[in-house]
Amino acid sequence: MEHKAISIRPFIGAKDFELSRSFYRDLGFQESILTPTMSLFKTELLGFYLQDYFVKDWIDNTMLFLEVEDVARFWDELLALNLKTKYKDVILTPVRVDHWGRECLLVDPSGILWHFGEFFQSK
Repeated sequence: MEHKAISIRPFIGAKDFELSRSFYRDLGFQESILTPTMSLFKTELLGFYLQDYFVKDWIDNTMLFLEVEDVARFWDELLALNLKTKYKDVILTPVRVDHWGRECLLVDPSGILWHFGEFFQSK
């Protein structure tokens, strides 16, 4: 089977839809409102759908990985947003090194775990 894929867009839920919309706009994603209960958030060609829908087991098991060019710079930019002050349930975990590369972690206001990372280049 041949794929000529253009994008992949996961669907994620929100405990408080308006709060999550604000959170993702603060992260720099561009929002396109699709319906009163769903928005598309994009950065360049990448995107995801945010829904006004919450199932605790689903949210608690949702993880997304966004590859970034420079995770250290991305971490500094995350800190500068003061997300923990504005969003009480947000959790930030500093950059850590693993065998595959480096990443930092962010838990959004609903409990979704984001991995922001960069892969080591093969030599």
